[in-house]
Amino acid sequence: MKLQILPAKQGLLWVRLGIRTFWRQPLAMTGQFFLFMGLLSLCSLIPFIGSFIGLALLPMASLGLMAATREAHMGHFPMPNLLWLGLRSGAETRRHMAVLGGLYAVGFCAVLALAALSDGGQFAKLYLFGGSMDIDTLMQNDVQSAMWLSTLLYMPLSLLFWHAPALTHWYAVPPLKSLFFSAVACWRNWRAFLVFILGWASVALLLSLGVTLVAVVTDSVESAKLLLMPLMLLMAAMFFCSIYFSFRDCFVGEEVIA
Repeated sequence: MKLQILPAKQGLLWVRLGIRTFWRQPLAMTGQFFLFMGLLSLCSLIPFIGSFIGLALLPMASLGLMAATREAHMGHFPMPNLLWLGLRSGAETRRHMAVLGGLYAVGFCAVLALAALSDGGQFAKLYLFGGSMDIDTLMQNDVQSAMWLSTLLYMPLSLLFWHAPALTHWYAVPPLKSLFFSAVACWRNWRAFLVFILGWASVALLLSLGVTLVAVVTDSVESAKLLLMPLMLLMAAMFFCSIYFSFRDCFVGEEVIA
């Protein structure tokens, strides 16, 4: 396995490939994404530890979406059982995925704990245990500070886990090494990843402008709201498709598991 240093324009290619691959198998990829969301939502229903379990399953679920994207890109129909691919690849891989899941859950909880210093834990309680906040609470300076702080602290965590599940599965890299290699790959290719993020931000902006135009033309804010949610979910599904291509291009070598 070898790390490749990519040009900035590669980030835009990842965006295009994610969108194009999604539309090759739109029903299958939509189903995979909603199965992914449903799995995490079901975990959140478990009292006390449900949110932690959902966080621990996230690396495995993200690997499943990457595997589904790979199948769709190769012209195959991605089956639903790809979502738990990490549990079907041998005892050692299962152990590695369990370690990654545990580390991710602990890391995410640490992010929320640090952010809780800003607002007394209001934002953390909302995320971990559900519930709703009124607009007055969300507009409070301390709650907004916690939200921004958690976003800032989450960025290095996401870099650690961006490639880690795929490295563990396809190249049999141990969990801690996979976290290190993932962070190094993102850092060395920061230009491509910056273009990638800006590309998806542009897609989100265009969608928002389109929905706003619909609201103006139809003179119906409610219709625009109904349209915005499914469009954003579709965009999220396409975003997850594009993650696979960032992994594929950053690392080259002979795969241990095909």
